[in-house]
Amino acid sequence: MAMLNLQPYADPQYFIILLLALLPLAIGLYFGKRIAWYEVLVSLVFIFLMFDGEKYHEGIALIIYMIWQWLLVWAYTLYRKKYNQTWVFYVTTILAILPLVLIKVAPVANWLQVTTLLGFMGISYLTFRSVGMVMEIRDGSIQEFNPWLFLRFMLFMPTISSGPIDRYRRFVKDVEKAPTHDKYLEMLGKAVKYLFIGFLYKFIVSHALGTVLMPNVERMAIISAHAQGGWSWWIIAYMYIYGLNLFFDFAGYSMFAVATGYVMGIEVPMNFNLPFLSRNLKEFWNRWHMTLSFWFRDFVFMRLVFLMMKKKWFKSRVTTSNVAYIINMLIMGFWHGLKWYYIAYGLFHGVGLVVNDMWLRYKKKHHVPHNKFTNALAIVITFNVIMISFLLFSGLLDKIWFQR
Repeated sequence: MAMLNLQPYADPQYFIILLLALLPLAIGLYFGKRIAWYEVLVSLVFIFLMFDGEKYHEGIALIIYMIWQWLLVWAYTLYRKKYNQTWVFYVTTILAILPLVLIKVAPVANWLQVTTLLGFMGISYLTFRSVGMVMEIRDGSIQEFNPWLFLRFMLFMPTISSGPIDRYRRFVKDVEKAPTHDKYLEMLGKAVKYLFIGFLYKFIVSHALGTVLMPNVERMAIISAHAQGGWSWWIIAYMYIYGLNLFFDFAGYSMFAVATGYVMGIEVPMNFNLPFLSRNLKEFWNRWHMTLSFWFRDFVFMRLVFLMMKKKWFKSRVTTSNVAYIINMLIMGFWHGLKWYYIAYGLFHGVGLVVNDMWLRYKKKHHVPHNKFTNALAIVITFNVIMISFLLFSGLLDKIWFQR
């Protein structure tokens, strides 16, 4: 008999096992008690079931990674109580990001051992959690290292494989007490709603788009583009199907993670807020993969702006924020992987945000009219610009142009 291996939210069987396992926890919360040891037990069992069987080396990598981050954050907290040198902060941040950087560089440099030793599903998301903590310790907003809460935060099971990316202080506030009876009932109501929306998004819409339609359209796009010298209208069809599927698949997944968190009495932050109704790119990033873009806003963009203003690198604030946009988005591109199209995607959005800001300033200065029609037009234009960026992101152009 093969070992039971459960991939997060992969099929209905997972949900049945998960909800049964969470039942004692839910009953406890219903009566106003948070059973911490049981919550940790459930998290550990499900993480074990994620990485057992053929994926055991990922499980070992996760353990090594957790020890590394644990020692790092602990050491930095102790250091920060007495001193606050900038270089120590930079070194700590680099060491916290190092495993992830090695994982991203490994495929390009052909370091197969690195991937086996360090790679596991969810490493990117755990890195955001620990780096965010290091930065908040530097700011003085986290002052104590609580090993127990650190482990619960890092290994919070619903969000371990693909987010949403929570913040330590927000998480700890939830974990340290149980929600009130009425509040918990409201959370359960939302959890049920999110589960159903998640099922619709991931198992119905995304299945139709991604599993049924996409492979055929991709095949047609590659065949006809090769026949017609590198371009075909099938590419446009693929662009819309890929872009919509990206949303439904990931938003469905995020809904499951949020719903599971709510059942556990933790208000996991939402990841999407109707992103395709955005009127411009800036608004899009406030609605799309929100926990990631807010993380980048707080820990990369704002810090870059402060640094550049402090060092007086540029005279104008506009230039400062433009440079910060481009660096910020390029880092996000690199984070997705060291492929030209991920980096091009990052650059596309960086430049897009610069142009977006220019337009908003122009609009304000020249009192451009604003009505229902311009609103609808803005939504349509923004949607198509985003779809073009997703076409870049998909890697299809790489297959057509560079992999003949």
